[in-house]
Amino acid sequence: MATTVSEYLSALPPDRAAQLERVRAAIRCALPQGYEEAMSGKLIAYQVPLATYRDTYNKEPLWLAALGAPKTTLTLHLMPVYGSPVLLARLQDGFRDAGKRLDMGKACIHFKTADDLALDCIAEILAGMPVEKWVDIARSARKGRS
Repeated sequence: MATTVSEYLSALPPDRAAQLERVRAAIRCALPQGYEEAMSGKLIAYQVPLATYRDTYNKEPLWLAALGAPKTTLTLHLMPVYGSPVLLARLQDGFRDAGKRLDMGKACIHFKTADDLALDCIAEILAGMPVEKWVDIARSARKGRS
């Protein structure tokens, strides 16, 4: 299993790696300060470091987003839309306005190429989630389950 993003991408077929690189570039450009890019299993995760927020439900860094390349599709896990009807609607509107089809589970968007995504809308959602805000949301969710 790859331990670095470079290793992960170089192990993929070139066409799939190129598509992930395009999405990765958009994410990294939009990502507020304080998040880190790291490998988490078979995914490239954009996460809050444990040094910033340690009290996660699974004792692992808190993900904001993650990219992966399982079997026949590519995936973008966009965590803020999972618990926010407002952000989910913004994502759905962004895809519709861009003339794109949104193929999504709860927070996992499936795509074949970066052109399938409304990257501007995704970048806007990520850019609007500073670390402090995302940690506050996580803390509130934890309190609600206690």
